[in-house]
Amino acid sequence: MNSDPKEVQANVKDNCCNRNASEEKMVRCCSEVEETPPIHFNPVKGEKLEFLIHGMDCPSCALTIEKGLVRLDAIHEVKVNYNTAKLQVIGDDTVSFDIVERTIQKLGFTAEPLKQNKSVRTYAVVGMDCSSCAKSIENHLNAIPTVHTVTVNFSTGKMKIAHENSVEDIVTEVSKLGYKASLITKRNKTIVTPQNKEGYGGITFSGILIALGFVGSYTGVSHLMTTFLYAISIVISGHKPVKGAYYSIKSRSLDMNVLMSVAVIGAALIGEWFEGATVVWLFALGNTLQNRSMEQTRKSIRNLMDLAPSEAWIKVGTDLVKKPVEEVSVGQVVVIKPGDRIPLDGEIIQGETSVNQAAITGESIPVDKLTGDMVYAGTINESGSIEVKVTKLVEDTTISKIIHLVEEAQEQKAPTQAFIDKFASIYTPIVFALALVVIVIPPLFGFGAIEEWVYKGLALLVVACPCALVISTPVAIVSAIGNAAKNGVLIKGGTFLEKAGAIDAIAFDKTGTLTEGKPKVTEIDALTTTEEELVSLAFTLEDYSTHPIARTIVEYAKDKGVKVKSGTLFKNIVGKGVQATINGEVHYAGNLKLFEDLEIYLDDVRAKVEKIQSYGETVVIIGTQTEIMGIISVSDTIRLSTVKALNGLKEVGVNQLVMLTGDNEGAAKRISSEARVNRYFAELLPADKVDAIKQLQQEGYQVAMVGDGINDAPALATADLGIAMGGAGTDTAMETADIVLMADNLEKLPHTVKLSRKALAIIKQNIWFSLVVKFIALVLIFPGWLTLWMAVLSDTGAAVIVILNALRLLKVKG
Repeated sequence: MNSDPKEVQANVKDNCCNRNASEEKMVRCCSEVEETPPIHFNPVKGEKLEFLIHGMDCPSCALTIEKGLVRLDAIHEVKVNYNTAKLQVIGDDTVSFDIVERTIQKLGFTAEPLKQNKSVRTYAVVGMDCSSCAKSIENHLNAIPTVHTVTVNFSTGKMKIAHENSVEDIVTEVSKLGYKASLITKRNKTIVTPQNKEGYGGITFSGILIALGFVGSYTGVSHLMTTFLYAISIVISGHKPVKGAYYSIKSRSLDMNVLMSVAVIGAALIGEWFEGATVVWLFALGNTLQNRSMEQTRKSIRNLMDLAPSEAWIKVGTDLVKKPVEEVSVGQVVVIKPGDRIPLDGEIIQGETSVNQAAITGESIPVDKLTGDMVYAGTINESGSIEVKVTKLVEDTTISKIIHLVEEAQEQKAPTQAFIDKFASIYTPIVFALALVVIVIPPLFGFGAIEEWVYKGLALLVVACPCALVISTPVAIVSAIGNAAKNGVLIKGGTFLEKAGAIDAIAFDKTGTLTEGKPKVTEIDALTTTEEELVSLAFTLEDYSTHPIARTIVEYAKDKGVKVKSGTLFKNIVGKGVQATINGEVHYAGNLKLFEDLEIYLDDVRAKVEKIQSYGETVVIIGTQTEIMGIISVSDTIRLSTVKALNGLKEVGVNQLVMLTGDNEGAAKRISSEARVNRYFAELLPADKVDAIKQLQQEGYQVAMVGDGINDAPALATADLGIAMGGAGTDTAMETADIVLMADNLEKLPHTVKLSRKALAIIKQNIWFSLVVKFIALVLIFPGWLTLWMAVLSDTGAAVIVILNALRLLKVKG
């Protein structure tokens, strides 16, 4: 997301966006730009700089900015994403980003660099009650020679400024205008954000004027007075879109501001002042409601950002010192009390507790944590006090990476969205041209009065606005991705969200996905002694071995409270097992080959061992030089959550569940039976798993592959959708897959598929609703049944409805 730290970031004049389209979205969009000395912040040739854009209220605004910037010399590539309000600019070493900033402002928008130059300081400003206050501060400070760039964001109450003079000078200058500024430092992050009243105030006042004019026209008030009231209302509600239209036309863009402005001005010219005032008032109200609704979708990421505390208690000798998390280094020890959120990723070095990891993994049940276990920033320490050794800096924590990936995902256009945008880019100019034809041609041939056809043409212009259509897909995708992130699932873009909704077959790697991925003792068969005695002997023999099977038996014995015996002369027998002298007699633990070499009678035991091994289990035989004392079976066991998750997948419509494994036929059959998958492929090499995926695809299935993201990379890449689990424990999983389950289990996979299918359904609903409303509006124009204000409702009203419909995705429960 952010550019490399070595890049020199552009610091633009106008910081009016934190990715939230707020109510005052078009005040600074259309303001005249103050001339300032050009400050050159030049990127390395071909490198990317990123900005936040404020003032976009539909995806056509993004196209306006792209068209306006790509015409500049030395700009190679421009990409604007409406979903995240981000601008990416690639240019050579001759470009002045002061020019880019001014161009964006002239287009009716404002920009803020994603990563500030170190010379930029951030201040909290209190006392602003509208966005014009922010512009007043900017204009005043821009006149000071020692101030290079200044951006004031009314909605957040923040001012970012690059200056050479002192902090006290800046505070004094701001106070001259009647506001209070204070420098925000790492130790002082909390600021008071004023409430934005400008949007509702202007809309309310202009609405009152329209109401007064309407009532006055029926109560004997002069026509001149009612017209004056309507005109004032038009000026109040319409000055922003008119200015935006002016700059859009200059950049050769045809956006909603142009269409609405022409409609309003045209209505006034033919004497329809009430219609013009109503149109622009409904337009302003609709945009305000749209932005408030869109704010809900963008909150999901900001809520993630707020999860991790900003400060941590650091252990320094015997003292505890509170520090901002940005100042904590890797290796320092953080003390976390019960009930507190964990500030940084780290390893527990003292204490035991249970941790609520819902913020990261989506798991509702707290996880027990012991010394040596990892904990993650943003999770909640439920019970015991713990000391944690920091393993990652604040910018590298798991939750930081989640935020980074989700923001990237929201920038990517889904196939449906790309198609709709292309459709809208063709639809709008065609309808605009048709409106001009309607206004000009019929009166020329004597078909009715010119005022009648102008009115119909203006209505057609309003209907030409594609806002509801183009916003129907991105808002649903952003909402779904935000919901998934809240539930511990990372969906890396709208493309993958759509693919997940179309999946009808899922292939699972067995080891570590359907199963625990580590061996467990599954059966104890004591032949000539008691079960406890057999386990005690095995414990003693295996205690000095580092083999995974040996460690499994040792852990099992410890869990059962079995005591170890006194042994001597321990010896490892390569490829066969171990031996030790216990109570004066040599004992052995190993495989069948070991006891065959000892020439012990094995006929009865051999059949039993081979039967166990046919099920894919590992056998450890315990005995002496003269007898077999017992058999311990060890195998990889199915996860407790597997069966529930797979049943959940069947409930949401995924009926073809397939297991892929390198194990033998017996082991595959046993696990597949326990997991209740439809079919399995056994004895597979990594390349064979790719072939299995291709076979499923050839059978007509849309296939998802679920693995750990490390050993399954070829199969994940081959599948239509790659899903990795255990993202909280490995960076690789987060980087390799299309979808990442942060928890180390499949619990959230059914929710992911359900959410994706719900998103696809809502996208289709929104698109059809938008198209049907447009079609009905077009049909009603020519009989003269569609008024201008009804035309506006068909656009802005439909836009609000599709947004609210998409917001339902935020409520889908995992």
